[in-house]
Amino acid sequence: MTKVTMTVNGKSVSAQTEGRTLLSAFLREGLGMTGTHIGCDTSQCGACAVHVDGVLVKSCSVFAQDLAGASVRTIEGMANADGSLGVIQQAFQDNHGLQCGFCTPGMVMATAALLAENPKPTETEVRHYLEGNICRCTGYHNIVKAVLAASGQDVAAIAAE
Repeated sequence: MTKVTMTVNGKSVSAQTEGRTLLSAFLREGLGMTGTHIGCDTSQCGACAVHVDGVLVKSCSVFAQDLAGASVRTIEGMANADGSLGVIQQAFQDNHGLQCGFCTPGMVMATAALLAENPKPTETEVRHYLEGNICRCTGYHNIVKAVLAASGQDVAAIAAE
């Protein structure tokens, strides 16, 4: 067992972990942060997406010990300081960009990464960027609307499916 220390959502945290422990398990089991979902354990679905040092990462594809000293942002860190929903989270709620909610943490984290790179993406750019995130419920239309709304764009122009 190794003690791993990193910054998660702005706070220094430490936990004992085995060398083979994935970041997803470290967050969920070691730190009790269950907002990061584990959907496939093979880096295919994107439900476990977090930001590591500002870069979107599928947390099931990296060992926690390799991130000692890193800064990690999870879905829990996306809310406003007062605990209310952040802009992206609110856009997902307002535009019905979630259904069962299982993929939502990864979708929100991917959206934050996209908007950091491209503050006003087109519908096509949003769909392309989210290709690494799988949703089995929504058909993606409202997720795309939510991303565009979070970017401050008019979603009324998007035709309904």
